[in-house]
Formats: sequence, structure tokens, C-alpha cells
Amino acid sequence: MTEITTGLHRRDMLKRLGLVAVAAPGLSLLSACATGGSDESGKDIAADGDAKNPFKVDATIPLNVVIFKGGLGDDYATQVHEPMYVKAFPGVKIEHEGIVDIGKALQPRFSSGTDIPDVVANSGTDLMDTGALAEAGHLQDLTSLWDAPSVDDAGKKVRETVMPGAVEAGLVAGKPYLLPYVSTTYGLWYDAELFKSKGWTPPKTFEEFKTLAETIKAAGLTPFAYAGKNASYYAYWMILISAAKIGGNQVLIDIDNLKDGAWTNPAVEQAAAAWAEINTKYSDKSFEGLMHTEVQTQQNQGKIAFYPSGSWLENEQKDSTPAGFKYGLAPTPSVSASDQMPYEAVRVAAGEYYFVSAKGENPQGGMEYFRQMLSKEGAKGFTERSGSLTIVNGAAEGLTLSPGLSSVFAAQQAAGQNVVTTSLFENWYKELETELRRQTNNLMYGRSDAKAFCAAMQKAADKAKKDAGDDLQTRAS
Repeated sequence: MTEITTGLHRRDMLKRLGLVAVAAPGLSLLSACATGGSDESGKDIAADGDAKNPFKVDATIPLNVVIFKGGLGDDYATQVHEPMYVKAFPGVKIEHEGIVDIGKALQPRFSSGTDIPDVVANSGTDLMDTGALAEAGHLQDLTSLWDAPSVDDAGKKVRETVMPGAVEAGLVAGKPYLLPYVSTTYGLWYDAELFKSKGWTPPKTFEEFKTLAETIKAAGLTPFAYAGKNASYYAYWMILISAAKIGGNQVLIDIDNLKDGAWTNPAVEQAAAAWAEINTKYSDKSFEGLMHTEVQTQQNQGKIAFYPSGSWLENEQKDSTPAGFKYGLAPTPSVSASDQMPYEAVRVAAGEYYFVSAKGENPQGGMEYFRQMLSKEGAKGFTERSGSLTIVNGAAEGLTLSPGLSSVFAAQQAAGQNVVTTSLFENWYKELETELRRQTNNLMYGRSDAKAFCAAMQKAADKAKKDAGDDLQTRAS
């Protein structure tokens, strides 16, 4: 276990993530009819400086909170954030819903304009399109939240208590409509105790990866696996991270900006070829038909060595993880000696987006709920129950971290300034992202090669650019 006593030592982390751009997740700008209503937003909500109730919350109005019940669970809401809100406003009623398929459950409610929740944790495979929601005026502008007095120190604005770049990460068309609450680190996950007992060390290069994979295969384990049925994006994350390490973060920025030829960049093709070789030689085609939890459970059973994912994995698998299994995180291996970023580079991203519904019954309550989330108590409680870090400065001080989260912290420390930027196109252009999932499985399961993969994705990106027209989104860094 690792105890953090001096903070996260990542004061400039989000600034280095490339998240100080002008655009934000979910902005595919679909027709407003997809979410119902006009483009008229809800009421303007101002913070008046009152440290205890800056948004003038009315405790007689219930607060409807919808939480994505995925890898992070929803205990953090029911056991931490919601009780904090009730404590601040005695007698208030919370209507809590823990939902797996967010889009399927909420789309009809937003379309009809009835029973619209006040707070939504918008995540998972079936997340709602925040671009369409913004067009229809369903997203509450969070400017007054960021300018409100913080719960912990009324002399500080909320925006002054979070990591640099966090506010910008939630911009949609230049406005802070989204709260990116979680700091997530991505890479290859393995059982550190198993590796220790076998004398195995995570590979630093793809050549080492292939050598180790032969050893692992001889020991009766599958060296690498991901779930093709619903989580091919776990695999394309690895390809994109490797591409950035080969050619620098500009490779991913160009992809986000739909720059001509971005997908046919040699760095992307090289990364795709490297990962395709690993999966075709050292995995099994049966994994294409499995869900992510099925593959993750097989890893817990000692059948799979490496699994690509984010730092929510340990918490998601807590009920399936046997005693003695200790999650460890390794960076993606270097593809070549000429890579622009070192082996230690990892992707760290502000994500897990929450929004307040502008047309809900209680947007003031939703803003206050977010303010409570962004307190040290709220963030610390979240980490304790979800196993994930937040954007709140100093909130992890004094916490004893699990093996997986300790590994995440160590990886971030080793990376230093070498942070792979996040990809924003995934939520800006949903059709492009869907095509990437399909092409990733084709590549990784041997139905195409790296060159064909890049060509197919460039064709899809060209179409997305044409379709976007004047709504083309861009980022500067």
C-alpha cells in the first residue's frame, strides 16, 4: 500500500495533457430533435458569494441524481456525495438512480422533456451525446459553479481548487457545460504478484514484449487480450498512445482536428502494426466475442497476462479479484529507439463527465451538488469508494492507496512531464469513433493490416470533416 502525504505532485499535470484546448467531449452536433426541445437554455444561475448556499438552493425541491453504474460503481454517490448534500440542506429529498445503459434510459426522458434528471454522470458505452444535448439547450452553464466560493475555503473560488486544465476539459463550444471529475491513467494491467512469482518484468519495448509473450504462452497463459464485443476502444487507446509516443502528441492533435492525412501518418501505421502483431500472435480470436467483464475475470483467474484499460479497472473487478491478486500498471512499450516520448510516458486524462440539466426541476441543486463533489471531503470519499483519483487538489493526501492505485501513482511520478494527450474526437464525432471500433477489431483479429486500417480511418475522417462543415471542432494543443 502507498500513503500519499504530500499531495499528488501533479500540479501541472492537466496543463501538460493537451486539455487546454478550445473544444470538449461530446460535440458531434447532432440535430436538436434527437434530444427534444429548442436551443433555448435553462435559467442563468448566479453565485452570490454566500459560502453556505451560493446558488440559493430550495430544500423543498427534490434532487434527481443519475449515476452511471459501471467501473466506478455508485457507492460514492449514495454514501458520500448525496449525504453531504442532505447534510447541507436538512430535509431535502434525493432521488437516486444507478444506471448502466445511460443513453437508453435517459434519451426518452430528454426527448419528451419529462422526468429530466438534475444531475447525470454520463459515461459507459451507451453514453448520451452531449453535443446534441448542448444544441437542444439541455446543459447548464457551469461558469457560476467555477466562480462560486469553495466548500473548504470561502476565500477561494472552486476553479482555484482543481488541477490546471480541468475547467477547460469540460468546454463545449467554448462554454463549461461539463464537469470532468476523474483523473484516469491508461496502460497495460497485470497481476504484480504473479509476475513476481514467475520472475517476469513488464516489457519496455515491443521486442521485449514479444520475447516475454513467448515465455508467458509457454506457461499456459494468454499473453494479451481485450474484449472485442463491446470494448474494442480499449485496444485503439493503446494504438493511439503508441502513435503519440512514436511521433509526439501532435499526431493525436492532428487526428482530433481532422487534418488531412492524419490517420495515414507513419506513426499511426507503425503503432497499428505493432499492436496487431501482438494480438494476432499472442491472443485468441475467441476474445472478439466476449464482453470486457468476461475478459477481465479471466485475468483475475490467472489466464491472461496483460489487459489494456484505465485506472477504474481495479475497482470494477473488486468482487472478482481473488486474495493475492495485486493489480499493477505498466506503460505501453516503446515501438522503436527513435520514439519521441520515452517508455515511461503514460496517458493521464481528466474524464468521467458529469452535467447538470438546464431544463430539470432543480438546476440550482445540481450546481450545489457539484460544489460538494469538488470539496476535499467529497473527492476523498470518492477515491476511497471508487478507487480512482479526482481533479481536486490535495484530496488524496493521507489516503492509503490500493495496489492498483499505488501503481498508478508510481507511473505518474515516473512519467513526469512525459504525458500522452487525450483524444477528443472520440466524443466529437460519434460515427468516426464507431468506425474506429470496427476497424480496430478488423486489424487486431487479422482481417486487415496496418496500412488498410489507416486508409479506412482516413476515409472515415474525411467523411466526418465533410459532414461537420462549419461545426468542425479544433484544438490548439
